[in-house]
Amino acid sequence: MAIKPSSWLEKGIQLKKVSNINMFKITDELSDRMQELVEKKTANSQTLEEEAELEAIGELVIIVSYINGMIANEAQESNEPGNRDMGIDRN
Repeated sequence: MAIKPSSWLEKGIQLKKVSNINMFKITDELSDRMQELVEKKTANSQTLEEEAELEAIGELVIIVSYINGMIANEAQESNEPGNRDMGIDRN
């Protein structure tokens, strides 16, 4: 049975303010679970279900990182000197 990254949307992601910007963060609980699964993989004691779970968590981390990059880029562009004063919308 495949595990989907979306299964952790409610319990695995939180918002955290970083430099006045709301960013997404993997919860400590999910991060700890990922570390546990990595250790099991390293020790070659991982089940197929745990392998699928680790892959799904990894996908979620990639998605969150990508979205945070987009948020940070948008915030940087909106704070560039010419854009703020002239009300330029890049969309």
